[in-house]
Amino acid sequence: MALSLDRQNQLREQYRRLRPGWQPATEVYEATIRQYFRPETRVLDLGCGRGGVLEQLGELVEHPFGFDPDLLSLREHRLPTLPRAQSLADRLPLRDECIDLIVCSWVFEHLTDPVAVFRELHRVLTRDGKVIFLTPNSASLVARINHLLRPVQRLLVERLYGRAEADTFPIAYQINTQAAIMRTAERVGLHCDLLRGIDDPTYLAFHPLLFRLSVVVSRLTPPVQWVGVLSK
Repeated sequence: MALSLDRQNQLREQYRRLRPGWQPATEVYEATIRQYFRPETRVLDLGCGRGGVLEQLGELVEHPFGFDPDLLSLREHRLPTLPRAQSLADRLPLRDECIDLIVCSWVFEHLTDPVAVFRELHRVLTRDGKVIFLTPNSASLVARINHLLRPVQRLLVERLYGRAEADTFPIAYQINTQAAIMRTAERVGLHCDLLRGIDDPTYLAFHPLLFRLSVVVSRLTPPVQWVGVLSK
């Protein structure tokens, strides 16, 4: 039986009741963005896909736009009026120091040359610009299992999570540990202002017993995701 997003969200609400004050990574990510966001902020959604946090911010964003390497996702974006273009993260078609805030979810895990990407982020950010990101922790149990199953990843994601194979992209995990993020940021002149680990026991909850086991294991193993803030 596929573990759909709706089912995962139901389990997250159940986990929230078990751990008052806990928030899933997407909520922490959005709340972090709102801390730094101002209406006049020029916001780039890097790896915007078919939608994302700009949908939640809505009309508050006066100067939004998005980049993504996948043309089909851009064509099917749920905000049809969003200015967007096809682009790779290591070659952004932007002038220097023109972006105030870059939001970036589920992108870092796909980077094969994170140093080149971080240099681009540094180049296009304004003097006080920020990068706010959400990405998996490659040291987590979920990521380690994912790594072991990489040869059949596309097939399993479709069967276990109900996601189409076309929406499954290769994972690199070149910059998904605390040390790698800090080291790469420092190398290009970025500062890591925040790196918060978020646990989430729902990714392996294919059965109620597995969910209960995951609740226990999640407290004993590294967090599943990172929410972070980089500044120039």
